[in-house]
Amino acid sequence: MKPELLAPAGTYEKLVWAAQYGADAVYFGTEFGSLRAYAGNLSLDEADKGLKHLHQVGKKGYITLNIYPFSDEYARLIDLAGKLRDMAVDAFIVSDLGLIFELKKAGIKTPLHISTQASTTSSQTVLAYKELGASRVNLARELSLEQIQQICKDIAGKDVEVETFIHGAVCFSYSGRCAISDYLTGRRANRGECTHPCRWNYSVVEESRPNEFFPVFEDDRGQYLFNSKDLALFEFIESLAKAGVASFKIEGRMKSVHYIASVVSLYRQLIDGKKISSDECLELLSRVKNRGYSAGFMKGAIEPSDYSREKSLSNSGAIFVGDITEENRDSHLFSDGCICHTRNKIHAGEKLEVLSPDGTISEITMPSPLKTIDGQKCEFINNPQKIILPQNLPAFSILRRII
Repeated sequence: MKPELLAPAGTYEKLVWAAQYGADAVYFGTEFGSLRAYAGNLSLDEADKGLKHLHQVGKKGYITLNIYPFSDEYARLIDLAGKLRDMAVDAFIVSDLGLIFELKKAGIKTPLHISTQASTTSSQTVLAYKELGASRVNLARELSLEQIQQICKDIAGKDVEVETFIHGAVCFSYSGRCAISDYLTGRRANRGECTHPCRWNYSVVEESRPNEFFPVFEDDRGQYLFNSKDLALFEFIESLAKAGVASFKIEGRMKSVHYIASVVSLYRQLIDGKKISSDECLELLSRVKNRGYSAGFMKGAIEPSDYSREKSLSNSGAIFVGDITEENRDSHLFSDGCICHTRNKIHAGEKLEVLSPDGTISEITMPSPLKTIDGQKCEFINNPQKIILPQNLPAFSILRRII
């Protein structure tokens, strides 16, 4: 049986795109209880709409309730969980031991998945969570392939699944449990408010010389000491699947539609058995913003090359400029072709790369002049207008300019 491909969604739109590009399940947060306070998150009405959409297309929806709550917050969480249960959510992603017991006491029997925030590094802990009622446990990112293989062997036949992150941004702190954001800015990482101080530049200060800043190397901006590269485990997909990992999880509830489509598309093809070389995987993943890629602890240990010490900003090899809408064709406008919703400036006559939901990548040339759906003719066009393309591209296709 193939592992599940689990994709992130910070908004309803991203939920739909994740499903279109091949995710088997989508995880998202609502307005309270999630560890991505700035992801957008879904209102209860949007959560209901999103779950209905996922179920209609044969997918699952998991909702994050993975904060570590204070004593006076449990009642609100249990009330929220009851409403989400009634919407037929497929599982709750949780971290806190107290919440597990409170959900039990409230008679809420929705399956529980243990979050990576719980830092699970052993089969003993996986089985302990199983005894507490969990059906799945996300393993800590600090494990190697060999350690994951051993855990899968130890829990085989024990009626509990394991899940691993395979792609996305990585916190330099242990399984994301960082205190620096709270200390420096008053925003707590374990409440979904992290300001990402690990991406800031740092210099060394000697105690008796408080106003003298010493760069770690010759760079007047300092050094990005904690700036870990993004995780990308495309080379380990087959080995992790053979080991018995039940779900492959992608990080990115705060990322763009372009990121979700591109990353989900690649891993969907790999899980389905398509042979894609490591160089090609890196080339495709370079299309979206990244800090460089690393296999992290999966290879056994962290090395200096797993950190991007020279820069903190993400770079990408492509600009997302448009997507093909779902709108019905209007024969009064055109007899063939499709409608493109612009996301960035598009120029008449330029060549763009197209990524379609089935993973196909092609190249098209923009018409000259460009024609909007209201009949205007232009040499270039900006977001959020819509243009008519003569090509008949599948709905949800991505148009991007290669840099």
